[in-house]
Parts: sequence; C-alpha cells; structure tokens
Amino acid sequence: MTERDFYSALAYSWFALSSIVFISLQFLSAPYGRHNRKGWGPSIPNRIAWFIMELPAVCTIAVCYLLPSAKHSPLTLVFLGVWELHYIHRTFIYPFRTKTSGKSMPLLIALLAAITNVGIGYLIGRGLTLFSITELSWNSPNVLIGGGLFIIGFYINLSSDQILFDLRKPGETGYKIPFGGLFRFISSPNYFGEILEWAGFAIMTLSLGAWVFLVWTLSNLIPRAVQNHRWYQENFDNYPKERKVVFPFFF
Repeated sequence: MTERDFYSALAYSWFALSSIVFISLQFLSAPYGRHNRKGWGPSIPNRIAWFIMELPAVCTIAVCYLLPSAKHSPLTLVFLGVWELHYIHRTFIYPFRTKTSGKSMPLLIALLAAITNVGIGYLIGRGLTLFSITELSWNSPNVLIGGGLFIIGFYINLSSDQILFDLRKPGETGYKIPFGGLFRFISSPNYFGEILEWAGFAIMTLSLGAWVFLVWTLSNLIPRAVQNHRWYQENFDNYPKERKVVFPFFF
C-alpha cells in the first residue's frame, strides 16, 4: 500500500467513524467539564489535559510541512498559519485562562483526543502539502469566502470564551447562565464559532482532510451543544426559553 492509498483509506474511514461518534454521543456525553463523572479511570488537572489534547494538532501538521516530499506555496503556508493560529491559542493560551482550579479530566479522554489530533493533523498536513493540493490563488472566491468565515468564527469563538471566563470571580468554580454576544440567541456560541472556523477552512483550502475535519467537528460539537443546552435547562429554572442550541434562529 502506498502512502496515497493509506491517506485515502484513512480519510474515508474517518468519515465513517464520524457517523459512529455522532450516533454514540446521542446517548453518552464525554466526561469533562460540566459533564465530568467518575468511572473513566484516573484523572489529571484540566489545564494539563487540555495541553496534552491540543499539542499534537500544533505539531503534527508542522511536521508534515517539514517532510522532504512536502510541496509549498505562499498560499499553503498561509493555510498552515491559519490552522496554527487556532491551535496555538488552544494549546498555550486557552487552558491557562480558564478558571478551572481544582477541576480534572479523565486521562483517557485526553489521550484519545491527542490521538485524534495526530490523525487529523496528518490528514490536514499531508493533504495541504501533497495529496489534496488544488490550484488556488489569493483572489479565488473560495479563498476569500472561506477566509472570511474563518475570521468571523475565530472571533465568535474567542469572544464567547471570554464571556464564559468572566462569569467566574476569582476562587469560584460553579456555573452560571452566560449572557451577551451570541449567548443571546444560542447556548453554545463558542461551538458555533468553531464550526464556522472549520467550515471556512474547508472552503478556503478545498482539501479532503479539511472536509473530513469539518464533518468530525460537526459530529462532536453538535451533540455536545445539545447536551449543554439540556443541562442549562435542567439546572436553571430561569434559563431563557428563546435560546436555540448552536445555530442562531434555527437549531
């Protein structure tokens, strides 16, 4: 089997795995954050877990760009920068801004996420530099539209996270109802922003790996958003009834 055959098999297997994950998450919530629970083995501090999970996404794609067989252009380097913008923030900034002192996450979840990010990083990295190269220019409509969507999604993701950070005063660990920004319309605007990011990235790059990652993101975040929405409704009697789950005015 050539690497191209392996790449294609992995990409389409990941599509199939996404559907399994989506169905599974209708019945089982990943045990971290507000849904954390016992029975998943040893746990580690939240910040360390986030670092372990996200670091492979930073490193794997960078390694793919450094391989001798990788082909580069100024535009594909921009695509790398866009990816790293999200994941450097997610690895080195986000975990250390969260007010989660004393909270933990199952080590198993962190390791599974890390393995997932190695696979996704490989699909994105080798796709952009070898197997899914598409002739694009700076003024291609998909590059402009996709890039715009990514920027909007990145802003929504960061600003929504900031609202959540600001809910807790120093020393507090409980949960409150968030208000402001797109929380006016949906329960998980941080997830909505991330979905927009990776939809924009897929449109911008036209890479098979990017489309795989978009499907994977939807399969994971939509069920999680539904679970968060239900959790808010069950735990706060005054939770705004007009809020949708993750897509404003729609769902």
